[in-house]
Amino acid sequence: MRPLRLIAALLLLASSLSGCGYNALQRQDEQVKASWAEVLNQYQRRADLVPNLVATVKGYASHEKEVLTAVTEARASVGSVSATPELVNDPQAFAKFQAAQQQMTSALSRLIAVSENYPQLKADASFRDLQAQLEGTENRITVARMRYIEAVQAYNNTVRQFPSNLTATALGYKTKPSFTVDNESVIATPPKVDFGTVAPRPKPAASN
Repeated sequence: MRPLRLIAALLLLASSLSGCGYNALQRQDEQVKASWAEVLNQYQRRADLVPNLVATVKGYASHEKEVLTAVTEARASVGSVSATPELVNDPQAFAKFQAAQQQMTSALSRLIAVSENYPQLKADASFRDLQAQLEGTENRITVARMRYIEAVQAYNNTVRQFPSNLTATALGYKTKPSFTVDNESVIATPPKVDFGTVAPRPKPAASN
């Protein structure tokens, strides 16, 4: 009889853990970690492209110092944020990470726009290859961010809903920060790296 009682006890324990949300918390917490690791992987891929991209543009447009400096500084800003798995448990550090990545996105967009003014640069095989890699990376970042957002949404729901919120509180599980955008439709659209638009040149000041 003992084996039967032991099996019954284990089944009862498993049922209790499932009913109180313990298993869901474990599973969703691991999904958030995996999704976040992919986000970091794709952002690192983008950061690795930047030095070669800047060096190639500099070869044809060395006097575009403001733009080149902005990209270099943005990469340094990204590197100053310690991108670790624990970042998703620190809302302030997460916000700093997101701001640094947005700065990088803006700087890269300006760099690509400036490159349109230099036909020889656009025809350079290395530059075209870097452009293609950058565009592919931006798409991967968008997908990774969306999967992270979905994973955090499921996890946070479990942390907040009754009765799993009681288990979360008892075990120290807290809600995790997610990416924010001004317009939710933005997260469904890959960032566009426009390789065909000529950057507008500033108009000369009117003389008196």
